[in-house]
Amino acid sequence: MTWRLLRTIRAVASAPAALARRRAYGEGGNAIVEFCLMGILFLIPLVYVLLAVFDLQRAMYGASAAARDAGRAFVLAPDVGSAQSRARQAAQFAMSDQGLELGSGFSYQCDGGCLTAGSAVTVRVSYTVPLPFIPDVIGGPLASIPVSSTHRTPYGDYRESKG
Repeated sequence: MTWRLLRTIRAVASAPAALARRRAYGEGGNAIVEFCLMGILFLIPLVYVLLAVFDLQRAMYGASAAARDAGRAFVLAPDVGSAQSRARQAAQFAMSDQGLELGSGFSYQCDGGCLTAGSAVTVRVSYTVPLPFIPDVIGGPLASIPVSSTHRTPYGDYRESKG
């Protein structure tokens, strides 16, 4: 009688392990499929956001460098006529370093006269960054991020006025 009781206790105690083995055998390989599916679902938006952030950062670097370089080129020019063209060329060169076009987002303003002692020139460069993989028909200006940079370069109090 004790052997029967012992056998019954062992059978009842081993029932959850047998059930667990049966469940594991029936669901084999599902974790790999779920991991791949969830990985793709999270990876695609992450890659898209990274592409958009990298494009935005590139435009911010380009606009900042273009405004700074244009201001420096403006105050180093020998006269006002060549200062305008030199400043625009410097801005175009700085934007092309980042693979961007300057376009019509370039303006400058002279504070206290252009190229006069004690004056300053303020250069503003603006650029619109389109979001990646969105055509203009669908998004247009709504699917873009504007970026601008302003730089003020002093001409100097003790320099000869050229303007």
